Amino acid sequence: MAPKVIPVKSDENLPEAVDVVVIGGGIIGVTTAFFLARAGVSVALCEKGVIGGEQSSRNWGWTRVMGRDERELPLGMSSLNLWREMNRLTGRETGFRQCGILYACDNEKQLNEFRNWKDIADRYQIQTTLLDGARTAEMAAGSQRTFQGGLFCGTDGRAEPTMAASAVAEAAREHGAAILTHCAVRALDHQGGRISGVITERGRIRCSTVVLAGGAWSRLFGRNEGINLPALNVLGSVMRVDNVEGAPEETVGGSDFAFRRNIQGGYNISRRNASVSEITPDSFRQLRQFAGSYLKNHKELRLRLSRAFLDEWKMERRWTPDSVTPFEKIRTLDPEPSHGLLEEAARIIKRDFPPFRTMREVERWGGMIDVTPDAVPIIDRAEKIPGLVLGVGFSGHGFGIGPGAGKLLSEIVRNVTTSVDPASFSFNRFR
Repeated sequence: MAPKVIPVKSDENLPEAVDVVVIGGGIIGVTTAFFLARAGVSVALCEKGVIGGEQSSRNWGWTRVMGRDERELPLGMSSLNLWREMNRLTGRETGFRQCGILYACDNEKQLNEFRNWKDIADRYQIQTTLLDGARTAEMAAGSQRTFQGGLFCGTDGRAEPTMAASAVAEAAREHGAAILTHCAVRALDHQGGRISGVITERGRIRCSTVVLAGGAWSRLFGRNEGINLPALNVLGSVMRVDNVEGAPEETVGGSDFAFRRNIQGGYNISRRNASVSEITPDSFRQLRQFAGSYLKNHKELRLRLSRAFLDEWKMERRWTPDSVTPFEKIRTLDPEPSHGLLEEAARIIKRDFPPFRTMREVERWGGMIDVTPDAVPIIDRAEKIPGLVLGVGFSGHGFGIGPGAGKLLSEIVRNVTTSVDPASFSFNRFR
């Protein structure tokens, strides 16, 4: 079951020519289009399905810097500043609330990891507080679980995935962007060794620059264009519940649970540090690149062999611009959530947090996350195809760092001084 996303109506007319075409209507694509249009660049955003239809509406909704890889911290800080302004910038409700995020630690090893991370945070002047076990349990809904301690960042927050991408897309249109849904880009058009446009299912759009922000579909699109993007798709699962009284405003995550208040007044819950990785042909094609990641994260990954193997095996990997593509055959990835992981999360949360013992399930859903070998995104020009800019592989962090990433991509496209150094997100690090 898919979460209910605020619908965005498509523009009727396909523009003949723009400066930039953005492929993908998730949070990365819409924020890129927004910042480009706001800077006076003519842009068309092409989405094969609906705005925010896939992982951008299915994620946890956390907007955090706490606990991030140090390479992502400047981008996370930029994004958090933008999230605070996003309702004003878009003139719409994105659901952002600066509620604070608490990480609860079960043992000394976890607490030491957060002590080490706090040293990094202090260098970046990120205000975090180490808590003892009693204060952690008190903040975490009066938990009856024995925590070793916790780390709290009061400046982190949350936003609503079912609202945010739609709000930004509508604001981008107000600044002049064309928003085209059910309009898959089939291929890039080349002339004189560089991009001259895109071929969509509705016709050709002339442009000099393309931003690929296709989420879990980016690797497939790139492969047809001769680019090998290292990314595996991992399944995330979320449950929305209501009938919870007395739980905190703060978002809370522990070793095996996560919950955050949603704008409907209930909570979204998940099983933390556990994701399902489907075994597919691509798993074997990328085994060498991902071997280290598998070994490092094997305790968090639940490998599963299912019909997804045959589905991917039968999916076209090559097509021509006049062919119906996989993007048109599957408009929206709507995977079945991991019911086992969600039921495990519900049991843990009910057991350890008294306010949740009366909770009722409202809905549950799954979403596909595109993960790179080092779980850090690629935000870079594709040297092999002049005019192509990559915003891919966000590894489950895309919603939180989306506004900063969109702004950074818009700056790379415009060839201006960037607000964040993009060196950490280089495509070349995987070569």
